[in-house]
Amino acid sequence: MDCSLLKEFLDNEGIVYHENEPMSAHTTFKIGGPADLFVQPASENALSKIVSFCNEREIPFHIIGNGSNLLVSDLGVDGAVIHVGALSDYSVGGVNEITCGSGLRLSLLCSYALENGLTGLEFAWGIPGFVGGAVYMNAGAYDSEISNVITECRCITADGKFETLTLDKMKLGYRTSIFKEKKNRVITSAKFQLYPGDPETIRSRMDELMLRRKSKQPLEYPSAGSTFKRPTGNFAGTLIEMCGLKGFTIGGAQVSEKHAGFVINVGNATASDVKRVIEAVAEKVFLETSVKLEPEVEFIGR
Repeated sequence: MDCSLLKEFLDNEGIVYHENEPMSAHTTFKIGGPADLFVQPASENALSKIVSFCNEREIPFHIIGNGSNLLVSDLGVDGAVIHVGALSDYSVGGVNEITCGSGLRLSLLCSYALENGLTGLEFAWGIPGFVGGAVYMNAGAYDSEISNVITECRCITADGKFETLTLDKMKLGYRTSIFKEKKNRVITSAKFQLYPGDPETIRSRMDELMLRRKSKQPLEYPSAGSTFKRPTGNFAGTLIEMCGLKGFTIGGAQVSEKHAGFVINVGNATASDVKRVIEAVAEKVFLETSVKLEPEVEFIGR
């Protein structure tokens, strides 16, 4: 699409952007065609200006962090993809609280908690996302999730203004939130309430969970993490394995032989390959078990 107005605005504001940026370089799947504009605001204020400008002129945009729960079309993305990696500051204050930007890696947040003797985030160690994405989808693992530790979130509204939402206003549920449901706010920072803990005990728990991840998940291959949401009363990986789909392959996309809940890129997979695997798996699981699997991975692009 024609992004000349947005380019002129970004140039005037001194905001960094790249044209026709391959999204395969910005997703953990290592898949995705070019974004018309890949924009890298250096501050909350710059981000708010971009959001307001795009909304006023109906220019489509997507916010991304680590691209760890994302499948981007082979044909690329219209409009702007806005990367929030510069919003990565953090501070410890209040009573055992950490406040951090949405562009902070979740692994670094966990490390900062450890360094400050604060417990509660161990479950997130090894989740390959940014804080903003973790809040957006209420990321979780090992019987805990973001909703257990977050207290408030700062965000940008559609008109570029800032607001703060408390936990009850975020509507955090299983892999969902008000941000995901309505898509009319952009997360810029979050505050977490943690608890004093023994650093050695915290480190031990983090190491234990990382070993579990490495032993059970195909971390050696590009993927978007768990491909499907957990169906009520069951596990997606268990159902997929029961249907004999471990190793099922189309093109460069494969149902992992290590963990059937993961679709992985085993070599130059396209987004089309991945989508076809996901659709085929969901169809067979439904035919054999009557359970409808819902993708956890988000699809964007043309």
